Amino acid sequence: MGNSKYLDGLTADEYRALSKKLWGIQNHKCFICGKDIDLDIQNTNIDHIRPLVNGGKDDPINFGLTHEHCNKSKQDADLDVAKKLFQLNEIIKEATDKHETPSLKHVLEANGGSKYLFKFKVEDDRIIYSFDDTGDTAVYNSEIFTDELSGEKTAFIKVPIEYIYHDDVINPRGINSSISLLIKEFHKPNPQLHLSLGRVCDGKILIFDGQHKAVAQIMLGVKQLVLRLFIEPDIERLIETNTNAGSKLKQIAFDKAIVRQLHDTLYSERLRKYQEDHNLSSEDYSFSEQQVVDYFKGERGNIRTYIINSQKNSITRSPDNELQAYINFEGRGNKYPLSYSTFEKTLLSGFINTKTILQTPINYKLDEGLNPRMIEKEQLIRLCNLLAERILINRYDPEIGTYRIENTIAAGRGEDIPDEHLVAYRLFKEEIMYNWVKYIKLVIKNSYVFAGIMCDEDNLFQQQISEQVWTNIETFIDNFMNLPVWKDRSMSSTIFGGKSNYDFWGTIFSTGKAPDGTVVLTNPINVTEMIM
Repeated sequence: MGNSKYLDGLTADEYRALSKKLWGIQNHKCFICGKDIDLDIQNTNIDHIRPLVNGGKDDPINFGLTHEHCNKSKQDADLDVAKKLFQLNEIIKEATDKHETPSLKHVLEANGGSKYLFKFKVEDDRIIYSFDDTGDTAVYNSEIFTDELSGEKTAFIKVPIEYIYHDDVINPRGINSSISLLIKEFHKPNPQLHLSLGRVCDGKILIFDGQHKAVAQIMLGVKQLVLRLFIEPDIERLIETNTNAGSKLKQIAFDKAIVRQLHDTLYSERLRKYQEDHNLSSEDYSFSEQQVVDYFKGERGNIRTYIINSQKNSITRSPDNELQAYINFEGRGNKYPLSYSTFEKTLLSGFINTKTILQTPINYKLDEGLNPRMIEKEQLIRLCNLLAERILINRYDPEIGTYRIENTIAAGRGEDIPDEHLVAYRLFKEEIMYNWVKYIKLVIKNSYVFAGIMCDEDNLFQQQISEQVWTNIETFIDNFMNLPVWKDRSMSSTIFGGKSNYDFWGTIFSTGKAPDGTVVLTNPINVTEMIM
């Protein structure tokens, strides 16, 4: 490399000889990606494993052979760290390809973790345990501490990763880009300042807090983690504490999708508690949402929120929801066209009334397919699928993504961006989507008016929508997405340039013109004309 006096002093033949020697030492593999190197047909680089600035030697003992591409695209100057980050990215990619959120679970499975059940017993103020499945026949014991405020009992123990699992009930979060910073920090080596937290459930030690710290350690080769283990904890309390840490207290960065998922879990716990307190079986849902709200008097506001967010989560996370594959659940990002925040503000909040708590039993007409919440869920998923199928599938290319599309086109470099991709990108921008979704609601409401039928305007999707109306919705979507404006590249630096607010596009749709008078549409949006 350019900063190596040793390498700069080699002749071409000597450099090739060193490359071949390293190639043999590395079993013909790239130091970073671990894949085969063919010296005859592939470009390679020799680089310092530990950078000179970090105390590495300028000597063959500190050299690694890499693919030229891997070396240029490495995420850290230290080849050991670059290798770990590459391996982590492969784990993340494999999980993403399966439409799963990458998490500690996937890192454990890729590194030999999550294999065995934890065997222990409690005697007085000590927990006694063993890890004999790994061949360790010792019997260990640790002191149990009781928290003075919560009464929760915990112990500090070192656990082989074979006994560790990810807790996707209390903490369904995935891992994010900050993990690379942790890996680099631990590799320096700077110490971990906070332990991961775990609990035992059905014989498994589940980590519910500190999964990023656990991932960083495992990727750096740590085979045993020191945990603070909760013993027979109040699960509902832990879920609520974890949820509040990511929402009310802002201690950790929980995105909205994760909060909704945790609220879904909390609602399930309240339902279970209601059943237990009323001597009902776990299959008996003959009580209403309102009865649950009234029963938990001290937290009525929370329960109402849990109910609505549980419904939102069931729609979002449904395996039948094809739109889910195009939602970025951790912020806006550059790969997918729809952030979860936009999805919630437009479709979920647009059609699920946050004030509606049902008086009918939770299992009301469930067998007949006439349960209001079930109808709402199924129809909103149908709408999501309609949007995915008409606008996104085989049209939007995640490899192109969303990064600086308008700037690229405005600069005259957008020839590789297909019209279909541009249309999808523009339609799912929050300020635009917020306004056109309102017209879908208008299509539905008008159908009731024309038929002379009363409807609950605040809960349109809790009523069965006729097939003719679904045809009208599909026709509206097709006609709307085919408006010339969505393919008009001349507007990249004007109408679509920069951030605009909801009112900007509301004015365009209702008048055909931007607030400054610029003509954008030939005519204002007319629902009747758009469904013909």
